Amino acid sequence: MLKGFIFGILATVIVGAVGAYVAVNSGVIPANADGAPLPLERWAASTSLRATLEREAPKDPNPVVLNDANLIAGIKLYSDNCAFCHGTAKGEASATTVAKGEYPPPPQLATDGVEDDPEGYSFWKIKHGIRLTGMPAWKSALNDQQIWTLALFLKHMDKLPPAAQQEWAKVQN
Repeated sequence: MLKGFIFGILATVIVGAVGAYVAVNSGVIPANADGAPLPLERWAASTSLRATLEREAPKDPNPVVLNDANLIAGIKLYSDNCAFCHGTAKGEASATTVAKGEYPPPPQLATDGVEDDPEGYSFWKIKHGIRLTGMPAWKSALNDQQIWTLALFLKHMDKLPPAAQQEWAKVQN
């Protein structure tokens, strides 16, 4: 009885692996950037990202002080490095043709903001990037202070003081 049970499990695993190989090798699983993600793909990507952020993102408060100068510095960093994919204060209306053609499309942060995310999550995403999304790792281009400054801006982009709001309105992509 136990021998048959173990054989059944082994046979199921082998048939599943062969089926997955055939599906991938035959092109049944889409690789095109303009196709909708499969349900398993969407689940695996979001579950993995959420678990990784909970495990690895910094839990300490942002070391960059919240003030106009730091928010404006964050806006400048965003303008130079992020606006091309993630848009400007105009939100969806500012999406570039590259952003519209990426898969998955990058969030237009003035519309799909991350203000409710812990700053440590934004820091981790900027520093390490997100696999299979087009979001690059910025750790070799920006130092931790700059990444925290960007995270500060992203956390407060929906409630900027007047001086920072003026700078945000000037951002072009």
